[in-house]
Amino acid sequence: MKSAFDLVIRGGTVVDGSGEELFEADVAISDGRIVEVGKVTGRGRDEFDARNKLVTPGFVDIHTHYDGQITWTDSLTPSSLHGTTTVVMGNCGVGFAPCRPDHHDLLIEVMEGVEDIPGIVMAEGVPWKWERFPEYLNFLAGKKSDVDFATQVPHGPVRVYVMGSRGAAREPATLQDMQAMTKIVKEAVEAGALGFSTARTMIHRLRDGRLAPTITAGEEELHAIAMGLKEIGKGHLQMVDDFADTTADASTEFEMWRRIVTASGRPLSFNLVQSHSAPDRWKHILSKVRGANEAGLSIKAQVSCRPIGIFLGLDMSSHPFMNSPSYQAIAHLPLAARVAEMRRPEVRARLLSEKPEGMSAEWQGLFCNAAEMVEFAAPLDYFPAAQEKLTVRAAAMGITSLELAYDILLKNDGQGMLHHAVVNYATNDNTVARAMMAHPDTLIGLGDGGAHLGMICDASIPTHLLEYWTRDLPADQRIELPWAISALTRRNAEFIGLRDRGLVAAGMKADLNVLDYDALHLYPPQIVADLPAGGKRLTQSADGYSATILSGVTTQVNGVSTGALPGGLIRGERLDPRTR
Repeated sequence: MKSAFDLVIRGGTVVDGSGEELFEADVAISDGRIVEVGKVTGRGRDEFDARNKLVTPGFVDIHTHYDGQITWTDSLTPSSLHGTTTVVMGNCGVGFAPCRPDHHDLLIEVMEGVEDIPGIVMAEGVPWKWERFPEYLNFLAGKKSDVDFATQVPHGPVRVYVMGSRGAAREPATLQDMQAMTKIVKEAVEAGALGFSTARTMIHRLRDGRLAPTITAGEEELHAIAMGLKEIGKGHLQMVDDFADTTADASTEFEMWRRIVTASGRPLSFNLVQSHSAPDRWKHILSKVRGANEAGLSIKAQVSCRPIGIFLGLDMSSHPFMNSPSYQAIAHLPLAARVAEMRRPEVRARLLSEKPEGMSAEWQGLFCNAAEMVEFAAPLDYFPAAQEKLTVRAAAMGITSLELAYDILLKNDGQGMLHHAVVNYATNDNTVARAMMAHPDTLIGLGDGGAHLGMICDASIPTHLLEYWTRDLPADQRIELPWAISALTRRNAEFIGLRDRGLVAAGMKADLNVLDYDALHLYPPQIVADLPAGGKRLTQSADGYSATILSGVTTQVNGVSTGALPGGLIRGERLDPRTR
């Protein structure tokens, strides 16, 4: 008998992405689309038993940096290990197109400094088979992957392409420069980029300390580019900004962005975190965002469901002793040899007594302030109590925080791991993350997959959101599961204009997860050496993903890749197929 459908998922509990209540249903798929949701009588060529499991849309991650990784591999891990079926890259004004041949090294330097991707990895891995942005998209269109991927046109490469060394040196753009940049951005969005991204944060620097090319770009330049998007009637704006001037009564920087959105009519999203140095600034920013949306504008803040911090270890990008002279003398050794050296009492004494060299006070605060760090090991705790900080533990042991950090790093033959929560954790609990997520004008984002390879691994945010916030907290503290699934799927998809996904409904794209909800479990990050030039990166795996399905094709079963690569480039926005 001929099968009625390509795939039928039987008897699952559907969390459809709308935010509405769960319901029992079968889901039938044909030709990459959901064709029935309910009691499906026809048979599928393949059938999946989802009884006692959840069926959700595939997750949509709107903040990644897979711009490099997609050019040298077909697997966008770790995102694809956590139910993500669509990613948006080209965030924060950094990327690899457009680019003239003599600017390759400069764009690599920017990406290395801003996103912690080793320069040698990009020098060997990125093929540079393009110059203009449409040529870059044509190259990407030839790539297959285990997720769908879309991109934005980043301001930094555009500025350097037009202005050369003047752009890299952050000189003001002339009228001619602005006209040329606007033309490039319009061309890129017409060719399929979802929007335009930029950065105005002082932490975006090259390795030598120079600010990234976009940081001080003037309002006139940003306005011109946004008005170009208005002319073509498509494309969103994405940016990261310090908003350092924001107080309860004033915000010159935010008002600039409000003027740009008002004039252009284009939606804007931006990264929002709680700074420990200004712990209430995020509240003031969100109050201004609320006012803008009440006035009819479309502005959203991208937030995380947990503290964002850095992992530190002897086999990672950073740790408290990395710039000590005695460590530099052994840094070239294999890990086992370094561990053997560090276990020698005389080496230990020298490393604990030496001061780091060649580090700014800011970097020392991030990488060497052991007192604020915690040990990161199973069972994972992204919201550790204040007494877990090394300063408290060390005091109870009668040693210094730095001594305790040293001993932790040597655990498990040098695989010990520290974590320093840099933002969203000034209160040492989950209250800030909860409040940010609950705000009506925020989106779950900031996973940063593909970037910060040796110190951050936040592509696992979907798993953490479901495991911690909807299941493991006491019942009266949990976030509702339908809301969480909607936040990971439909809300993100709609904002970026991909309205054909993020919902379990007939006619929608068949991107789905089958979850063993009770078995969801996040493992500690680990280092793998699978990058070009032998480069290393952090990845993170999870249990509970019984199946991930992209365009009706199963890509993951129980956390193991099937080898199928149905994903590819998304060119431009997508209409809701149910409204055609």
